[in-house]
Amino acid sequence: MNNYANTQPQKLVIYMRSGLAEQEHYGYVVRSDKTRILEKIGDDKNYPFFLRSCAKPLQASLIIDYELDKIFDLSDEEIAVCCASHAGEDIHIKTVRYLLNKFGISENYLKCPPHQPISKTAQDELLKNNKKPAAIHNNCSGKHAMMLGLCKLKNWDLLTYDNMSHPLQQEIKKKIYELCTINIDYPITKDGCGVPVHSMPLANMISGYLNLFCDKKYEKIKNAFLNNPYLIGGENRTDTKIIEESNKLLVAKVGAGGLCIVINTELEEGFVVKICDSDMKARELTVIDLINNLHWAKIDVSHEIKTLQNDIIGEIKTLV
Repeated sequence: MNNYANTQPQKLVIYMRSGLAEQEHYGYVVRSDKTRILEKIGDDKNYPFFLRSCAKPLQASLIIDYELDKIFDLSDEEIAVCCASHAGEDIHIKTVRYLLNKFGISENYLKCPPHQPISKTAQDELLKNNKKPAAIHNNCSGKHAMMLGLCKLKNWDLLTYDNMSHPLQQEIKKKIYELCTINIDYPITKDGCGVPVHSMPLANMISGYLNLFCDKKYEKIKNAFLNNPYLIGGENRTDTKIIEESNKLLVAKVGAGGLCIVINTELEEGFVVKICDSDMKARELTVIDLINNLHWAKIDVSHEIKTLQNDIIGEIKTLV
């Protein structure tokens, strides 16, 4: 396993406030097609990073493999929420509940812990109604509902689906390794929502997404992303913005730890951005500027630094 100390991240973002550099954010970009790496910014030395929520569409490939979509007549929207890091808004909660109802499974089986919705609007709504967040508000509840559905279909235990030794998690590992063309074991940990999450080099992440989203077999997953960008993320979410503003051309998925993966479904090319300090604004600007510079889309994003009185006193520069 390569040593992280040997990696060489590159400066990707710099905040210039009234002419002085105030913040700098370092990271990596890997861009490739289905056969070769086309560009690298920063030298990651093939160090393995955890997929975090970028794993979701790869995990969801089992929906198609096991025909969960056909057996339970899953809608485009329900497949989308299985892949989502949703913001916990009404549209997300209702869709996850529809999904669980189709499976005939109670919300009580969800292993993801309760947390505040990502959406500020959804937070305010809970507060106004004097309600506490539940497991279904967790941004991973769609993924967990999908996992429960697969367990019910295969007669696997519903109570332990979050354990690495569970047959579901063993099947997910095999599938991810197949899609991402991995032939050695990389570290596995628990994701924030409690289920196993796998690590791999950034180049393998891109391979996995290209092998998924550019394969006709998984066209339902691709269409779920392209047709339902708000379900994939929601209010002020980077992946939602990219899908919405690219005219159903680009698939995008963010993940914790500063990750975002984007696939151009027409060119069958993709890139992954990894921001080392996990800064979400730096990630968004790097990803969108890269999309714009590649002429894959024209997405508006502000680079201005403003005071609370709305005075412009600087700009955020990206070096991609």
